[in-house]
Amino acid sequence: MTADGFRKLALSFEGATEAAHQRHPDFRVGGKIFATLFYPDKRWGMVKLTPEQQHDLMHDAPEVFTPAAGAWGRQGCTCVRLRAATNAVLLPALEAAWRNALTLASQSGKKRVPRPRSRH
Repeated sequence: MTADGFRKLALSFEGATEAAHQRHPDFRVGGKIFATLFYPDKRWGMVKLTPEQQHDLMHDAPEVFTPAAGAWGRQGCTCVRLRAATNAVLLPALEAAWRNALTLASQSGKKRVPRPRSRH
């Protein structure tokens, strides 16, 4: 997986936009970040999952997924080793992160958010 491939998949979800956070490209829905690129460095992406989702993905593809450092990782932020990722492995992780962000955005009620369905 390349960074451009990660970006293309992340932006394929309804309502997804690209912005930047702490000098990293990020992907949002309803103003909530669901994924980033280049964290902790250019070889990685990150998806914001629940701890349970993180556990399942790490079990199924330990060569691709690892927890982010510290409290972020314990909360479900999961680093994606781009070189090892494939569309088939990354797509469900991005969709879970997108759905999680949709839920947070709809609970905040501050922005209009798309209905929770993907194009996939």
